[in-house]
Amino acid sequence: MLKTVSNSRIRLHHLVMIKCSALAFIILLFVGCSPETKVFAQAPPSHALWDSLLKKYVDEDGMVAYAAVQQDSSALNTYLDLLSEKHPNAGWTQEEELAYWINAYNAFTWRLIIRNYPLESIKDITLVNIPFVHSPWDIKFIYIEGEVYDLNNIEHSIIRDKFDVPEIHFALVCAAYSCPRLRTEAYVADKLYDQLADQAQDFIRSASKNQVQGDPVRLSKIFLWYRGDFTKNSSLLEFVGRYAPNPIPSNADVEYMDYDWRLNDQAKR
Repeated sequence: MLKTVSNSRIRLHHLVMIKCSALAFIILLFVGCSPETKVFAQAPPSHALWDSLLKKYVDEDGMVAYAAVQQDSSALNTYLDLLSEKHPNAGWTQEEELAYWINAYNAFTWRLIIRNYPLESIKDITLVNIPFVHSPWDIKFIYIEGEVYDLNNIEHSIIRDKFDVPEIHFALVCAAYSCPRLRTEAYVADKLYDQLADQAQDFIRSASKNQVQGDPVRLSKIFLWYRGDFTKNSSLLEFVGRYAPNPIPSNADVEYMDYDWRLNDQAKR
């Protein structure tokens, strides 16, 4: 089973919105509340629009019709605007927050791609003469809660830093052939851990991404790059074995497969 986040780490503080009407203003003068006093509690946004986009533009292999998305980008922009306006706050559960950030990473990746499409690879996106921008994942183009982020901020400074759930690496899709398959539904809090477990199993059992039967075991470089995330509570092969079709010997040798950075584009298949 997936490791769930301890309830003791879930912040249960709830904020309320106070709007002072004319009558309330008169009353509140006696208790020291100004008419400008507002405390906001935003509920998590609906991911239904993103869900519909995934169903419309992603095929069963996780490939994306980027040309069609580019021609019909208004729905994507509406969803991204919703994410920018309804950001996580202390009243959300950690499942709600994690689902939000996974969806945000994948949806904003689409924006980055279609702004630069056509492309052979996401790695072809470069901005010259901009300090500290060394890759497409360092480009600051994501506006949330008055702050500007890049994709690396979301993955490393927020998701990996805050959530001890290694299966997230099978949900974040960086728009390449060797990435996990893009799911044709949005991540949602009430079934998040089942979705992540399903993604882990799908990725590990995909022969083009991992070859886990035999010795040596040949794994995606995701397991090399983020090895520490997968070995906090078990060995690497023990983690992989949870989702493999057959047991993996603990003494099996491990090799890492080349990573294919070609764009996961239906038009390039």
